[in-house]
Amino acid sequence: MKKTYAALVFLSVCTFFQTAHAQIQSELTLPPNGKNQRAEVSQWIGLVKITIDYHSPNVHGGGGKDRAGHIFGDFIPYGFFDEGFGPSRSTPWRAGANESTTITFSHDVKIEGKELRAGTYALFLTLQKDAPWIWIFSNHAKGWGSYQYDQKDDALRIGATPQDAPYTEFLTYGFDDRKPDSAVVYLQWDNKRIPFKIEVPNVNELYVAQMRKDLQEWPGFNYQNWQTAAQFCADNKINLEEALVWADKAINEPFRNAARGQEDLSTLATKASVLEAMGKNADADAIMDKAIRLPATASRSIYQYSARLLSTGRKERALEVALLNLKQHPGETFWTHIGLARAYTAVGDKSNAIKSWETALRNVPDNVKPQIPAFESALKKLKES
Repeated sequence: MKKTYAALVFLSVCTFFQTAHAQIQSELTLPPNGKNQRAEVSQWIGLVKITIDYHSPNVHGGGGKDRAGHIFGDFIPYGFFDEGFGPSRSTPWRAGANESTTITFSHDVKIEGKELRAGTYALFLTLQKDAPWIWIFSNHAKGWGSYQYDQKDDALRIGATPQDAPYTEFLTYGFDDRKPDSAVVYLQWDNKRIPFKIEVPNVNELYVAQMRKDLQEWPGFNYQNWQTAAQFCADNKINLEEALVWADKAINEPFRNAARGQEDLSTLATKASVLEAMGKNADADAIMDKAIRLPATASRSIYQYSARLLSTGRKERALEVALLNLKQHPGETFWTHIGLARAYTAVGDKSNAIKSWETALRNVPDNVKPQIPAFESALKKLKES
């Protein structure tokens, strides 16, 4: 009789611990409680990685009972509540099942405009009847559910407006409205969607910091990596003083006596881009004057530079470059003349523009012939103007 009683006690204890511990914290590998499968979703915002770990209950869980339309405010109560376990008598919802749902940030971020440091947080949610719901990011990330919740561990609280959503059987986290510097996290379950926005306001600065580190390692032996880093800064108008140094390294010598730079149209154009971003247009023009005069600079490349000048409204400068292209490549009969045709058109020299268009049309290369109808249309329009 005593042996039978002892066995029953042992089974009861085992059953308790299997109920109280899911697969993450169990000493043995066991199925998750309530068949609430473990899930994970990650999203990158630039170099910032965000990961949400959770257990996913379903609407028809709990013995198959139909809880559709009764999850929020019924199965999950409004406000803070006493679950009857653990030290806390006032708990938010664990925003999932089993162990605490956690969210991890590899770098500092902003949540709905409020700063939050890199790290792993327990993610809780409190429902409210007549006010925004509350997302809670807690520093106590290894608890069981919210039984051990304590407000003193809160790192951040933010309001959230629940939205009507298509029916979702399994509780699901996801990322939406993804942009280079932000994304919207959402919890979707039953007929509700509860979002919050994550922003990385310094996303480009993080890239620059990583490039700076990379360039001091093996990638720094390739001049093109210095050029790429400098061009990134120019395109985004950040870190321009250092970008100018990087551009010079690409041209001259990235690593002293270990790697050679390359002075060509491409690297010089990158340096000019940095100077333009700094507002030093005259210096940028001087660099490009040097670049387009290099013997290896092709006529088509000079035409492309002239076209870029036209796109920024610098008509006179574009015409100067197009005339130089003809001077340097007198035997080239297409790229030189189409550049002149567009530059003359821009400055209002109709006569010379028509002559240049006609010369260009007589000498269209095979790989450009699909564009002939567009060229002919431009010439016709010019003649009729």
